[in-house]
Amino acid sequence: MNEKNLPDDIISKSLNELTELANKIIQKLENEKDLENSVNEYQKLLKLNNLIEKKFHITNKEISEDTKSKIRNIVSQKNEKKIK
Repeated sequence: MNEKNLPDDIISKSLNELTELANKIIQKLENEKDLENSVNEYQKLLKLNNLIEKKFHITNKEISEDTKSKIRNIVSQKNEKKIK
């Protein structure tokens, strides 16, 4: 299941948009009677899930690095005040 098989417009979507798309596929799968159509949709859902997970990890890492940087700045400013 490689996200390279997904169209570019899907890859460029935000986490919220991807989650919304996944929810629509889930609803479609729940209502589908034909198993042949279900297999294709399920594979698409798996690919979307992998993409969502990767984007989530990237976003999580960015937030974590940003938070660490802000903490370092606060500690640095506090230490400068102690030295004065």
